[in-house]
Amino acid sequence: MMERKIDKYLLNWKNNPNRMPLIVRGARQVGKTYSIRQFGKTYKSFVEINFVTNPEYKQIFANGFGASEIVMQISLINPNFKFIENDTLIFFDEVQEYPDCTTCLKFFKQDGRYDVICSGSMMGLNYKEITSVSVGYKTDITMYSLDFEEFLLAKGYTPELIENIFQHLVEVKPFSQLEMDVLREKFLEYITVGGMPAIVSNFITSGNYSDTLAMQRQLLLDYENDITKYARGIDKAKIKNVYRNIPVFLAKENKKFQVTKVATHARSREYIGCVDWLNDAGIINICYCLSFPELPLRGNYDEAKYKIYFHDNGLLMACLDEYSLADLRQNKSLGIYKGAIYENVVAEAFVKSGFPTYYYKKENAQLEMDFFIRDTNSLVPVEVKAKDAATVSLNNLIKSDSYPDIKYGIKLCNKNVGFNGKFYTFPYFTAFLLKRWIDVHNG
Repeated sequence: MMERKIDKYLLNWKNNPNRMPLIVRGARQVGKTYSIRQFGKTYKSFVEINFVTNPEYKQIFANGFGASEIVMQISLINPNFKFIENDTLIFFDEVQEYPDCTTCLKFFKQDGRYDVICSGSMMGLNYKEITSVSVGYKTDITMYSLDFEEFLLAKGYTPELIENIFQHLVEVKPFSQLEMDVLREKFLEYITVGGMPAIVSNFITSGNYSDTLAMQRQLLLDYENDITKYARGIDKAKIKNVYRNIPVFLAKENKKFQVTKVATHARSREYIGCVDWLNDAGIINICYCLSFPELPLRGNYDEAKYKIYFHDNGLLMACLDEYSLADLRQNKSLGIYKGAIYENVVAEAFVKSGFPTYYYKKENAQLEMDFFIRDTNSLVPVEVKAKDAATVSLNNLIKSDSYPDIKYGIKLCNKNVGFNGKFYTFPYFTAFLLKRWIDVHNG
């Protein structure tokens, strides 16, 4: 059984006397159903309704969305379900097949006898199509694939190791050579495998990369099939064009996504909504270009300029050619894709930890920065260095009077922990801890 961060969240939710019905969103195969089923074991009764495998349950709303009526209709279809007041969890799964299901959440909250969780991939989960989304009567949470912390725990490492890594950042204390070697190796495994639970489980069980690529590529195909099935009101072929070209743009030096390069004579207005659809579906992470490196971040970006990253690095790996993958697994070399892979995995870590992602590139100039995060009082540039090269842009942003919101920076690279008075140097594998580090550092 994999330990997931959502496990603690669900237990805290259950213990909250003012809890609202819960909607757990997330991309396909990130582990939503498994985690909720495990959580369901903490109740005396667990009622699971799956709208894909059992479409007949769509009929339970025919006479309205009241809690008592729905319970009665469920019992008519399956009398074996038990509804024990104050100790029953009702789980509506694959709600993208019947989005109107979420209308009942308001009435279950008002009734108060049963806990309710809705879940499903974001595919087609378009709230605009729902007659009522129970505003004020629900809580939304997004679940992601495993981050590096969850990966280490799945590999058998203890929470004490995570705390040890974090203390190295807080104290700006270099890792020992043994620590660096082991954590680099595990991080390379994580980069290669990604964080999708079934793939991680297969890797850990087998002890090798057999079947990993096949599983990753099947997931890529599954996402394409979901585009065909669930995309409504938008040209499905255009969404697929964007989706298929993500690795092409990540391999370029500036990694900026350009619609004009997706298809011959393509125009931006023809692809309005395609990128947003993929983002809402949980397939990608969007990183917007700041208009200027200053606070606040929200609203200070150009919606027409952005980079696109896969939500899970395993999907990017599945797009690479056979020779690159073989070189990675045999020689632990990331080759020409090094920059794309490190940026993708850092963007993934930021999103999973709660950071929105932004970058900056000054037109017709050499000033550019991979990411920006922030603490309470300052803007923090984060440079992801694939090679051990000079940090010209990072130094210029920190020392220039033109950027008063920037007081220090962070360099993520294949080096040990350090601080030179201007920016902190942290190994790549610590990216998942930067949100927590920022909070402590700011305090």
